[in-house]
Amino acid sequence: MEHNLKSLGSPVINTYNNPMPEILECFDNPFANRNNNLNNVNGTIVIEAPEFTCLCPITGSPDFALILITYIPDKKCVESKSLKLYLGAFRQFAEFHESCVNRIANDLITLLKPVYLRVEGKFKPRGGIAFMPIAEYNNLNNNQLNNISR
Repeated sequence: MEHNLKSLGSPVINTYNNPMPEILECFDNPFANRNNNLNNVNGTIVIEAPEFTCLCPITGSPDFALILITYIPDKKCVESKSLKLYLGAFRQFAEFHESCVNRIANDLITLLKPVYLRVEGKFKPRGGIAFMPIAEYNNLNNNQLNNISR
């Protein structure tokens, strides 16, 4: 299997202020080929990024969050180092919590075209209030959706 991954095995490039979707890379889902998948398994992938940071666009203060990405891949899976670099690119980027979560979801949906994807931003409280925006996309029926653990 040939891979054209640029980030894996490469030195880290400092892009801590520009979360461009071009940073993200993917690889073929090993279970997408039904010949290699005798029982029609299509697992759920859960990714936790506990050190996510961005900046408040009004005050410039840092915001810290756990980003939780849950998805059912179709033909593609996200490559982890490129995802780490992409999420790290928010570090000096000024954007509201809700916008960050929606941007991450939309960029991953465009890249992967998954069956299902959910991005949760569990932001640490600032001023006594915690925000937890969620962006969700699905092509599932209700029975399939109920089987996804949250």
